[in-house]
Amino acid sequence: MFADGAYDRLATLLTCFLLGLTLIIVRRLAGSTGFVLLPRRWVAERTLGWLGRWRRLAKDYEELPEVSETMVKLAMIRLMLHRLAHPNRGRLPTR
Repeated sequence: MFADGAYDRLATLLTCFLLGLTLIIVRRLAGSTGFVLLPRRWVAERTLGWLGRWRRLAKDYEELPEVSETMVKLAMIRLMLHRLAHPNRGRLPTR
């Protein structure tokens, strides 16, 4: 599992240990200024872009965090199902 430097916390390390996951924390190089391309950062940005295409996730409409979590799960399930059904097609059709 990859994490940003902000997630270098004891709780995250303990959770990964208990679940048997390998945690790799991606940090900026010391002394670097301005924009620096970090390895594996594009994975998180791409995933957030996919989720932002869902109208209900584009803004925070939900009052309960459980509903937002369910909407994220539904969006990812739809994305995975589309990829399984149409392996040669790239993007999801627009609604």
